[in-house]
Amino acid sequence: MSTLMEMPEVAECSIDGCGYNHDHGCHAGAVTIAGHEGDASCATFIPLSTKGGLEKVIAHVGACQRGECVHNDNLECGASSIRVGAGPEEPGHADCLTFQVR
Repeated sequence: MSTLMEMPEVAECSIDGCGYNHDHGCHAGAVTIAGHEGDASCATFIPLSTKGGLEKVIAHVGACQRGECVHNDNLECGASSIRVGAGPEEPGHADCLTFQVR
């Protein structure tokens, strides 16, 4: 991958409480996937009722810090797209649901 448009899209975000979420679509230019061992959280998640981001956008994965994920290649996501939603550890917290441990 060499350009942002080649990065995986955020195909869905089911976290309604995020300021970037508009009708289950992420309106951030790019998201960062972070977290800790065994968890992959969306570090771009902002718990606000105020909506922001870009009006017309398909969000992409800008960076992935989860080196143990099968889709991670040199801190870039190699999945065709990702889904963001509530994770098992914290309801209402945004996790990358495409995350899979190697």
